[in-house]
Amino acid sequence: METQQIKETIEMISEENLDIRTITMGISLLDCVTGDLQTTADHVYAKIMRKAAKLVPVAEAISDEYGIPIVNKRISVTPVSLLAGADPTLDFRPVAKAMDRAAKDLGVDLIGGYSALVQNGSTDAEVALMKSLPEVLATTERVCASVNIGSTRSGLNMDAVKLMGTVVKQVAARKPQNAMKLVIFCNAVEDNPFMAGAFWGVSEGDVAINTGVSGPGVVQRALAAEPNTSFEGVCETIKQTAFKVSRMGQFVGKVAAERLKVPFNIVDLSLAPTPAQGDSVAQILETMGLSHVGTPGTTAALALLNDAVKKGGIMAAERVGGLSGAFIPVSEDANMITAAANGQISLEKLEAMTAVCSVGLDMVAVPGDTPDTTISGMIADEAAIGMINNKTTAVRLIPVPGKHVGEQVEFGGLFGTAPIMAVNDGDATQFINRGGRIPAPIHSFKN
Repeated sequence: METQQIKETIEMISEENLDIRTITMGISLLDCVTGDLQTTADHVYAKIMRKAAKLVPVAEAISDEYGIPIVNKRISVTPVSLLAGADPTLDFRPVAKAMDRAAKDLGVDLIGGYSALVQNGSTDAEVALMKSLPEVLATTERVCASVNIGSTRSGLNMDAVKLMGTVVKQVAARKPQNAMKLVIFCNAVEDNPFMAGAFWGVSEGDVAINTGVSGPGVVQRALAAEPNTSFEGVCETIKQTAFKVSRMGQFVGKVAAERLKVPFNIVDLSLAPTPAQGDSVAQILETMGLSHVGTPGTTAALALLNDAVKKGGIMAAERVGGLSGAFIPVSEDANMITAAANGQISLEKLEAMTAVCSVGLDMVAVPGDTPDTTISGMIADEAAIGMINNKTTAVRLIPVPGKHVGEQVEFGGLFGTAPIMAVNDGDATQFINRGGRIPAPIHSFKN
């Protein structure tokens, strides 16, 4: 039996794009706070360099030793807005540059945590960080940012929603690719290893390792081998496949943590697609019997997939966390790109799908002249789904200057191609300008 499982895993790696999508080291920066952000930045650089010195060599050694691709090596840190201390300048740019320099010097792909948690209100430091995002994302290469604007417990901070609608436009105006490094959350989690939304929560320890697994191609091939099975059979196949994939993530994470002499934290059980053929979440849904993603039945198929992945994966790992489920980024999924380019899926259908998947409106390109308040409205809609359903939702929108519906923008590599999608032409300005908060739903007060 063990020999057969090894054979199956080798086939998954060689033929079905199975990989460890990321090993992410979480590092607390709370002990770097000095009251002066420039001095704090120096401490930030020193601590990241000290804690993550062996991260890349260890990951590469494990990959070579076991023949398991480890695509990304990443770092997540304490939300940077919390590092202001008593510094009256609230200039976080030195910290961002320190993070970027450490990431480059260590050879990690991305570093997340240039973040603010404003679901229940915004301090001066958090507002300053949000307003700094256009410049910071334009002047760093590997820094990723996130802002949590709502939660089931707190409701939605609509002042932050309004500000972030403007910030998203400003970020993309500098360079559309910069917007790929900014995620706006509701119910953000503290242990997410996936970028661009990763940060290291204040309730986490000083340092730990998280892994994020992937393998849409593995699931798709397994389902393709059973074209006439019932929905119960589909669920069982997905669960068994997710178990194998997640077991590999658990194994790699524990080996890495042991060699780095830090705790192992969680496995994120997400199916994360790429533009490569055969590595598509949308293709899994189509293999279930849909002519294309967006067809009536797509949301039901995605709900089945998301739940079955979690049920199978959770039995394979000691601790499961992060986002865990199926991602539906438009530009990073070959079959999703095709459906969007052909007009077979709309923003409204995508929004419906986000009610049952891992995250939300992800890697969606819209016309560059989309009004700020319309973007704020889209953020609010997505956050409301997360707030009411007690789940994580997120928005990663890319308003592309000079581009219009029907055109495309090429990002290259794992970021793929983004068809410019049509946005409802209604005006949300009066709604967004009301300000204040949308209260939390009543079920958040169970205690």
